[in-house]
Amino acid sequence: MDVNKIRKFCRTFRIILGSALIGYGVFSGNTWFYLGVIPLIAGIANFCPLCLITKKCDLPQN
Repeated sequence: MDVNKIRKFCRTFRIILGSALIGYGVFSGNTWFYLGVIPLIAGIANFCPLCLITKKCDLPQN
């Protein structure tokens, strides 16, 4: 399994998901969708809370 491919996909997915949630929140007027800022910031910072919990996306230690 190529860890870099997983991280690249996850980062892109988080940025797109966060942007979509924020966009829908602006469009619908529902402020709960502004929580999309969490995956957006996680994607920009390249930090994955799920990878931290499951330890499946970590790079091997040398």
